[in-house]
Amino acid sequence: MLPRIVVVGQGQLGQMLQQAGAPMQLEVRPLDPKADSELELRDDDVITVELEHWPDTARGLQLKQHPHFLNATALHSVIDRQRQKSLLDRLQVPTAPWVSLESGFLSDQLEGLSEQVMVKRRSGGYDGRGQWRWRSGDAPLEEWAGECIAEAMIPFSHEVSLVGARNAAGDKVFYPLTRNWHQNGILCASLGNLPEPPEQQADVEAWLSRIMDDQQYVGVMAMECFVVNGQLLVNELAPRVHNSGHWTQAGAAISQFELHLRAVADLPLIQPEVTGCTMMYNLLGRDWQTDWLSVTGAHVHWYGKTVRPGRKVGHVNVHRPSTAELIDSLEDLKSRVEPEDRAIFDWSLQQLQNR
Repeated sequence: MLPRIVVVGQGQLGQMLQQAGAPMQLEVRPLDPKADSELELRDDDVITVELEHWPDTARGLQLKQHPHFLNATALHSVIDRQRQKSLLDRLQVPTAPWVSLESGFLSDQLEGLSEQVMVKRRSGGYDGRGQWRWRSGDAPLEEWAGECIAEAMIPFSHEVSLVGARNAAGDKVFYPLTRNWHQNGILCASLGNLPEPPEQQADVEAWLSRIMDDQQYVGVMAMECFVVNGQLLVNELAPRVHNSGHWTQAGAAISQFELHLRAVADLPLIQPEVTGCTMMYNLLGRDWQTDWLSVTGAHVHWYGKTVRPGRKVGHVNVHRPSTAELIDSLEDLKSRVEPEDRAIFDWSLQQLQNR
């Protein structure tokens, strides 16, 4: 009998996990962990997450204390950036130089790291929130002390991410590296299945394997990296399905959402077949237009949220069998989107044309 999968969180990731479970007749139940009321949970429920942070309400504690709450150790290690960086250092996974900011002598700590620094809150903060840029000579904020880490700013050429999965037996599978483009710390577009150097793929698979095995992780995990002179430095980990893996809904025989469910439900974990080339376009404070559906290969995923500036309200996957065909479809879609978003397509087209 298949277990019921309870997802901590009711956002778009939980919705897409629910959609992925439906064809397998796998019951997936996203829940709001912030509620004060407890739930009727089964002893054999499997508890997984679509978010990393929630308060210790009655329900939040009930979910954490369930005997089949997965990945408690990994969540503890990853949700605090100081602990996450320490984990990567211990496992000899390369990252940008960093320090934990402590009270007193903040300027000395920052100056000793680099002339340009990114300061990040240890917990919380995402999509560019809870982050500050600091340059040598700037006055640091006292609120950073004890609350933040600082990382040397890296002159990277581009960013990539790896999405992989591990089951309880320790079997692991991975998608090809994804190439990503951010603005103001928010992911705008991803390109899946571009040819990347084989040594980069081998390195990141080895690193993510090391991390997942060390934490006895079960499910999908994502790892974001900077590319610096052809070498990779790990930026951040996400212990869940990830925005940069959305392209797999169109570009792989098994999406990241199905792959996660296979892993947590102890169903067969096989290497997803990936074909063609796919672009994922994030809808950030943009309503989608029905004429986008006339673009060959376009698949719209709408989250049902109120549109607000900068808010992730949906995404569009554009999948074609070849690079040339994807270029044609992206040129078509570019002509139909808001003028402010055309730079996203310019970047994507440049990546495809220079592959």
